[in-house]
Amino acid sequence: MKILLTGGAGFIGSHLAEALLAEGNEVICVDNLITGRMANIAHLLNEKNFRFYEWDVSEGIQSLGLERVDAIFHFASPASPKDYFRYPIETMRVGSFATYHLLELARKNNSLFFFASTSEVYGDPLSHPQKEEYWGNVNPVGKRAVYDEAKRFSEAMVMTYHRQYQIPIRIARIFNTYGPRMRIDDGRVVPNLITQALKGEPLTIYGEGKQTRSFCFITDMIEGLLRLFRTEIFQPINLGNPEEFTILEFAHLVLKLTGRDNPIVHLPLLPDDPERRKPDITKAKNLLGWEPKVKLPEGLKRTIEWFKKELGL
Repeated sequence: MKILLTGGAGFIGSHLAEALLAEGNEVICVDNLITGRMANIAHLLNEKNFRFYEWDVSEGIQSLGLERVDAIFHFASPASPKDYFRYPIETMRVGSFATYHLLELARKNNSLFFFASTSEVYGDPLSHPQKEEYWGNVNPVGKRAVYDEAKRFSEAMVMTYHRQYQIPIRIARIFNTYGPRMRIDDGRVVPNLITQALKGEPLTIYGEGKQTRSFCFITDMIEGLLRLFRTEIFQPINLGNPEEFTILEFAHLVLKLTGRDNPIVHLPLLPDDPERRKPDITKAKNLLGWEPKVKLPEGLKRTIEWFKKELGL
């Protein structure tokens, strides 16, 4: 298949590009590199079935002169609060204009459209764990709305194009994912705490650290995405690890695995930061035959080793 992948130089996107190439597909990667990194795809640039364009898909895609593509994976967007607070307009544009331009391409070619959504569509959930049927608790005018509402809007547009034009679609609601190639400075809890631990700095957590997250290792996430791709499921599917940890528990695990005894410092809570986050993956289990295999300590060890190399330790 010939596949257009936006955000392909990002953390998840670059791993997905590798996996799609390994299956014999041709991958056309587009990324404007505001949060993606060329280092993530440098090893792919000489692959005969890989092409890269540095471009902002929010501006349209006609100028790229792309021929017919069989599938479009829309994975472009800043994904960490630090990034989408820094690039709020860009985040909303990629979740609206870019989605529209890419859906139009899918409509003209009758291409499959795969949208990378997020657990953030559930906001600060009043329902726990989060099922796909839950409509969410999102502050539409809060700071995080630039990401939350952009993803919700994109989901609505993807579903509308499916209903109106019968284009085949997939929607993955991706929960916290971690692993090699995360940016050291992306501001999320995994790179933050690992980097602070390795540098001998205090570990900073927000509030009392009682808020919970579930962490899915990148190899498990890629397997889930590929299984969803191969199905004909036209409904959002949660992909994530249902094992739930408090941020304080996570911080202590990082210290244990790095062999450090850094102090833990508590900072004020971030605005609209979800208190609990855990996916209900019943549909993924039943419809995809998928569930995560990598336990958090194992995945963290592999991630820590990668961060050591990035930090030159």
